[in-house]
Amino acid sequence: MGTRERRERSDQSDRTFSTLFQSALDALPAELNRNSFKMAIAAVGGYGRGELSPGSDLDIVLLHDGKLSDSDLLSFTNAILYPMWDGAGGESKTPRKIDHSVRTRSQTREAGQSDLRVAMGLLDIRLICGDAEIVASVQHDAIDQWRRNSKDYIKKLRDSLTERHQRSGELAYLLEPDLKEARGGLRDITALRAVALSGAIDIPLDRISRAESLLHNVRESLHIQSGRDRDRLLFQEQDKVAKELKYADADALMSDVAQSARDVDYVLEYTWHRLDHRNKDGLGRILRRTRATSVAKGISVSNQEVVIDADAFIHDDPGLGLRASATAAQLGLPLSMDSCVALAQSIKDGLGKLPNPWPREAREDLVSLIGAGVAMVRVWEALDQEAIILSWLPEWTPLRSLPQRNALHRHTVDRHMVETAVHAASLTRRVHRPDLLLVAALFHDLGKGDKEDHSVRGARIIQPLAQRMGFSEPDVETIRTLVEHHLLLPSTATRRDLNDPVTIASILNVIPDLQTLELLHALSIADGEATGSGAWSEWKAKLVSDLVARTRSAMTGTTVAQELELSEEERKIADLGVLRVSVGARDSGYAIDIIAPDQPGLLSIVAGVLNLARLDVRSARTKSHGSSAVMKWIVDLDPNAPIPTAEKLQREIEDALRGGVDLGKRISDRARSYAQLPTIPVPAPEVEVFLHASVDSTVFEVRSHDRPGLLFRIGEAITRCGVDIHSAIVTTLGAEAIDTLYVREIGAGPLSAERADQVAQELASALR
Repeated sequence: MGTRERRERSDQSDRTFSTLFQSALDALPAELNRNSFKMAIAAVGGYGRGELSPGSDLDIVLLHDGKLSDSDLLSFTNAILYPMWDGAGGESKTPRKIDHSVRTRSQTREAGQSDLRVAMGLLDIRLICGDAEIVASVQHDAIDQWRRNSKDYIKKLRDSLTERHQRSGELAYLLEPDLKEARGGLRDITALRAVALSGAIDIPLDRISRAESLLHNVRESLHIQSGRDRDRLLFQEQDKVAKELKYADADALMSDVAQSARDVDYVLEYTWHRLDHRNKDGLGRILRRTRATSVAKGISVSNQEVVIDADAFIHDDPGLGLRASATAAQLGLPLSMDSCVALAQSIKDGLGKLPNPWPREAREDLVSLIGAGVAMVRVWEALDQEAIILSWLPEWTPLRSLPQRNALHRHTVDRHMVETAVHAASLTRRVHRPDLLLVAALFHDLGKGDKEDHSVRGARIIQPLAQRMGFSEPDVETIRTLVEHHLLLPSTATRRDLNDPVTIASILNVIPDLQTLELLHALSIADGEATGSGAWSEWKAKLVSDLVARTRSAMTGTTVAQELELSEEERKIADLGVLRVSVGARDSGYAIDIIAPDQPGLLSIVAGVLNLARLDVRSARTKSHGSSAVMKWIVDLDPNAPIPTAEKLQREIEDALRGGVDLGKRISDRARSYAQLPTIPVPAPEVEVFLHASVDSTVFEVRSHDRPGLLFRIGEAITRCGVDIHSAIVTTLGAEAIDTLYVREIGAGPLSAERADQVAQELASALR
């Protein structure tokens, strides 16, 4: 079955209508002059396109010039329709449902003006029999009217699609989808063709030709197997349809259906974006640099899309694709289709292959991409459509559009893992290693698609993958543990007695520390929420939280980052009490070591100088020793900034320490330039106080989305409170920052509970 069979059904119906048309003409009163009036039967909609499945309606228009009397016109119409309704007409012996109208040219034009459905059906009008001229004139009117009023028509079309998608759901992820009405289905393909015909923008319809053919074939088989005209592919029909279409099984069929729907949805999203932003700031292609805003190395924003600069493909830049993807996701913008196509081609040409292990920036960009929450989905889908994901992560291949035919899951395996990552992104403030949470969330079901227990298999697959990403061995082990035991907490909480010490011991046997426990708890929440209400409820969430609390109580250790330990050499240099700066290349970034006379606000001042030098802090460790402070910074360089030198940084730090520059104003000015770019919703910053985590200091943990000048603002807030930072541990993980500050009263020890609360409030206020 296929296009030929659907065309043959159309041709057979055409022959039937032609026979009935001639018979109806012959039945008109003999005194009527056949040359005194014009009549025709035209097919519209799917019938007009020759796409008749066994249960399809026959959509026709009986066109006339208004010269027949009402009674003659009624007799003529009935002579055609009644035989079709009772299955007695022509070659077809099966009654057919006919959606018909009887109109003149002007009536047809008026109907198309007021009714979107009529207007779209007329775009596919085709002569069946009768006067060709009257059909051609109606076709001309329909296309002209559609193009002249395209703005209004397309708005109505978009609204109708939105309402239909809300009602019918997403074809790619439904267990029993409607092939016609659901998002990514056949009606969306018709809508895309209509938008393309308007001439408003160019639409790459060739990208959905395979999807269109497959969905039509599945629909045709469904009608045959069910013996009915329904378009919803129910469980009981899936095996039959799969067998007829020669699939290995229903899973293979549904995987192909899902991928086809995703292809359609991708082009649909592209279409709406291009329509929303056409003619606003340039062509939106790869790229006329004068029309774009540079946002990262080789990456710009144009036409409200993130694009890869044309000259960026000249260089062998392994991190280009992930950098562009992370930038797009963090800005909440799509990654342009043209850039995705060019990136895919460059990978095929052997450029930009990620080494093993990945560079740190590539891993950080992947984490930033995953951590963007909802904004990540559109970017990930674009990468998946061009198979770019598979070049980076071949382990993803068997999971693409892999169905989960059970009542608990709403999505295919790959989409479920993406949705889990989206939910995990909202939980990053709950954990000390958001990067490990996000990676584990995205890959927690990596082992599915095989008869082996997916948790065990997933743990085996994720280990070499995490190593290839460049994670340290302890981090690899944590990720492996999270994947292997991602079902542990919910299954234990709902099936075991939480008051039984053996239950807690069973968790302690496999979860080695508090950090892994908090990560596993967050992963359990994200996985449950992404699965749906059938798998995650308030009752289950409370049970899991209770289990985690009991397990935490039985554990020892802490999640607070430990202070920097100074070497003997560093202590000797610090005892000199002079400013000393050194800069060295490290992991495609720079390591900057600073020893400086200690003073209140030193952390803020140095952070401000680095920010103005366009150096992005990835991590930092600082500690006071005697009258000096030792600082170790790892930074990335803005691609448009000069390479830092020790001499230049030392001069700028000396100037800032003397008060020769208004750091606050200059940083605010720089931040305003970033503020012109779009932003995505992120969890609010959190400040946590640990009164007893250190003998001689009060510990503050600040967890926040990273942004320009963040560490400067944190340091300023501490200085305003009249307290001193004895030691700091600064970490940026993807787009998230976790700063641990060991704070003392100046000349004294830890803060009182009241003072600590005041400092925490000041920090929270500074980060709003």
